[in-house]
Parts: sequence; C-alpha cells; structure tokens
Amino acid sequence: MAALNPGKPTEPRGKRLSIQVVTWNVASAAPPLDLSDLLQLNKDNLNLDMYVIGLQEMNCGIMSLLSDTAFEDPWSSFFMDVLSPLSFVKVSSVRMQGLLLLFFAKHHHLPFVQILSTKSTPTGLFGYWGNKGGVNICMKLYGYYISIINCHLPPHMANNDQRLEHFDRILEMQNFEEQDIPNILDHDLILWFGDMNFRIEDFGLHFVRESIKNGCYSDLWEKDQLSIAKRHDPLLRQFQEGPLLFPPTYKFDKNSNNYDTSEKKRKPAWTDRILWRLKRQPQANPHNQRLPVPHFCLSLRSYVSHMMYCISDHKPVTSTFDLELKPLASVPPITLMPEGLWTMENDMLISYSLTPDFLSSPWDWIGLYKVGLRHINDYVSYVWVGDNQVSFSDGLIQVYFNTRDIPETEDQFLLCYYSNNLHSVVGISKPFKIQPSSFLAEDLLSEAQPHI
Repeated sequence: MAALNPGKPTEPRGKRLSIQVVTWNVASAAPPLDLSDLLQLNKDNLNLDMYVIGLQEMNCGIMSLLSDTAFEDPWSSFFMDVLSPLSFVKVSSVRMQGLLLLFFAKHHHLPFVQILSTKSTPTGLFGYWGNKGGVNICMKLYGYYISIINCHLPPHMANNDQRLEHFDRILEMQNFEEQDIPNILDHDLILWFGDMNFRIEDFGLHFVRESIKNGCYSDLWEKDQLSIAKRHDPLLRQFQEGPLLFPPTYKFDKNSNNYDTSEKKRKPAWTDRILWRLKRQPQANPHNQRLPVPHFCLSLRSYVSHMMYCISDHKPVTSTFDLELKPLASVPPITLMPEGLWTMENDMLISYSLTPDFLSSPWDWIGLYKVGLRHINDYVSYVWVGDNQVSFSDGLIQVYFNTRDIPETEDQFLLCYYSNNLHSVVGISKPFKIQPSSFLAEDLLSEAQPHI
C-alpha cells in the first residue's frame, strides 16, 4: 500500500464557510418542541457549515445547576439531538450561570478547528457574580484566530453608561497572557452577540409602538443607544452590524406576540444584537507597498428575528454569514484510514501519517465513532496510540484496534485522532462500515460455492 504522506503541499484553494449565529434570552424556559425555523432546518437548500449559539437567562437555580453539572443541560442536549444527524458535532461549549455558548461544526471541519481557550467574565456585583457578563470561545479555524463572545449586559434605560463599561471590561478580560495567543483585537474575526440590553431613548411608549405597528423603524434607529454609541465610541465603531429591519425583540408577554401589557409597560427595544469585527488590513509600508495578506472576508446573508417563538419575553435573533478564506492550514495534521475490511471478530489495523510539524503525545488517542456523533466524548471505543502501535516506517504508523466488544450494527463509523497537546481532533477518516461476523461467514461460503 502507498504511504499516506500528503507530499508537497499545493496552493490552498479558497473556502466558503456558512455560519449561523443564534442569540436568545430564553427567560429560564425549557426548549420548545421545534426549532426548525431558528436553525434553518426548514430550508430545502440548507448549506451551513457551523452553528454558533448563545443563550442568556437559562434556568440557573441551584437544583438546575447541579443537574446540569452532572448531565448535559436540556438546551445543549436538544441542539445535539437535532444537529448530530445532520453531521454537526458539538466542538466546544462554555457556561456561566445563565449564559451558555455552544459551537457546532460539520465533522469534516474538525481537523481544522483548534479550541485555544474558553473564558467566563462575570460583571455582576462588581465582577463577583455571573448573572451578567460574557463567555468566550477562542479558536483557530483553518489557521485564523477567531473569538466568539456571548454576553448579557445590565438592563434598564438609565444604565447605558454601565452597559458600555461592561462591554469594555469583557473585551479587556479576553487577553491570553499565559498562552501564545494574540490580543483579542488582533484576532482575524470577533463575533459578539447577546442580550446587550440597549434601549430606545427620548421617544414615548405610544410613538414607539405606533412606529413598530406601521413598520417605520428609521426614526427609532436614530435613538437606539447602541447605534448612538457606535457613532461616538472609537472601539464600538470598529464593530459592524446588519440593518435592524425586524421589530424590536423585547419585551413581550410570554406565550404571545404582544408587547408588555403588565403594569410596567416597558418600552420595546432592540436588546438582542449580533455584531462582528474583522481585523484591520495592514497599513502601507515606507515604500508605499501594501503587505500581502491572506484572503479573509465575512459577508452577512441575513439578520432576522423569529417572532414565532413565544416561550420568553425576548424573541431570538439570528445572522447567517458567509466566511470566505484562503486556508492557512489546508492539510490535516493526521491522515488516517482503516486497513482492509473491518469485521466484528478480529483486531483490525489502522494506518496513519502525520505532518512534519505535528508534535504527538503518548496520551493521544484514536476514537471510533458512529456517523452522527454528538460530541468528541461520544466514542464507541478508543485506543491509546502509544500503547497499541505495532509498526513505524516511511512516515506510516500502524496501530491495532480491538473490535470484539463493539456491538453489531449497520451504522457507518468514523475514526478521529485526538491530540492531547492541542486538545482537538487533528485527523478524521472517511466513513466506513464494520461488517458483522455473520456477513463474513456468508461471503466465505458464497466464494466456496462452485460458479456455473
């Protein structure tokens, strides 16, 4: 068999990745029965590569938190159940009291996603309480640095300065001095979203509601606190946002599409927002020549609210982005595949090769997964590569895998190589089947029959 070394790398082609970003203050509610519209599952031409999902005000009572510590929380389980049959894997998550941030990717992207850090930044009670603040996942995606932040900022009309202060504090706390990771403002992309709680100033309740009823949003935009801050704050000005062409997403009576009819009659506002920031292009050098930069750009395909969901006093908001990039990493660190026909009754051989710059560890392992895995711990079985290696030659490494304890099934399987140093999947095989032993016996019997 020919070696699996990738050989001389070719110039990587550009890639287009479609990303769905979801933000929703769920007001302690359980997941509804159907989230097809929120996840675009009702579209015939669904062509998404990744989901970024941020929730605020999840149920964070003591009993709920204890249960969620021991088991998956209901929202994470729901999203995994819905997305795993579509080949999406939960790559990373971070939880701080009522804040939850989830990142899903199609399984073939896993070797090119390296989770570098997850962080929680509480800002409630002077930074000691996590009812407000932000949670962050920092990753390398095809070689580019990307940070995603889900936040919940202070409420009420009068607390605008406090919201801006918390925005700055969350950003300042996302530095990674203990690791070889650039400052967050040097990352190629920041996706920042959540219940930002910015309100509409000056206008009275009647004017705001009439404007919404008539679909006249332009006057309201001028008094939106976030839009005003973006015009004056140098840092916020660097963040982009799509047009607010949907009704304000707060505050509704629960189980209805009616704005607040309680005694407080809170004024509607666009509290739920999705922002992004691309790293600035390098400046011209003294010779008046621009430095070469890799191709990396983000375009907004849609920015909408979803009025059909009524479990909360907020409506969820989603953005769909197309990320175009020229991969800085186009070859997976590990190339692996099963050897020959896999059956349930014999130890089987796995061959793999690694790129010259990949640093392996004795604690690396190869997991066997059913196609449709929910997350990286969802393996059927695994082997430590250091304990089960049988040969090494010409850059090709072989290990044995015991299949005798694997239950017989017609499902397809994948192999994933997990790097202990990188805390990420760095290689994935093509799908294959493991034949039950009865199939192998039937094949041998058939071959033994005389052919007429």
